[in-house]
Amino acid sequence: MLVIPAIDLKEGKCVRLRQGRMQDSTVFSDDPLEVAERWVEEGAKRLHMVDLDGAFAGKPKNAGIIAKIVERFPDLAVQVGGGIRDDDTVQAYLDAGVEWVIIGTKAVSTPHFVNDLCLEFPNRIIVGLDARDGKVAIDGWSKLSNHDVIDMAQLFERDGVAGIIFTDISRDGMMQGVNVEATRELAQSVHIPVFASGGVTDIEDIRRLCDVAHEGIDGVIVGRALYEGTISLAEAQALADSFDR
Repeated sequence: MLVIPAIDLKEGKCVRLRQGRMQDSTVFSDDPLEVAERWVEEGAKRLHMVDLDGAFAGKPKNAGIIAKIVERFPDLAVQVGGGIRDDDTVQAYLDAGVEWVIIGTKAVSTPHFVNDLCLEFPNRIIVGLDARDGKVAIDGWSKLSNHDVIDMAQLFERDGVAGIIFTDISRDGMMQGVNVEATRELAQSVHIPVFASGGVTDIEDIRRLCDVAHEGIDGVIVGRALYEGTISLAEAQALADSFDR
């Protein structure tokens, strides 16, 4: 299981939000490139990047910074989300060296968009399913849809997505512990990689996920806990590696 650091970009800075609220953000660094270097030095094998401005604008706003990070660290696998609403944007990110592109709101509002992308860009599309109480949230988590998260995951699996990022938005950025049971239930319902996200607080969260990782949880995305120092990336990845042996 991979421990994947998150870099969320807002106005060119590295920030973390609480429960997806743009007005409730904490700036952790003015230099995202320096932050990426820190995670690489601590052993990151994969990086999760979100263009928060892009997510709210519906088009990329921090693509230049993302491209610089990808160029600086060519051996680092990078997945990017936020404001990706057309195939030209997907193509531009892939051309820049991004490994996977994450589709969020448009995956739910226009499901055939994902099917079309998977045909055009096989094994390069990940869907982010953000949920509260089993229902998928859209539009920067400001609205709850009527879609069941497991039903949607199974639909996207049939479309051919490379994986699902599952975020319990009630916990994201709140340091209240990851929702292991909901993540496990989702992983059991599909045969593609599932990545846990939201609420990781300390090494015990990593241990709890590792206990059930064999059921289809390929990784966990960690944000605030890394930035506030309640978890060490190197220690967390070493623990995950010990379960894989």
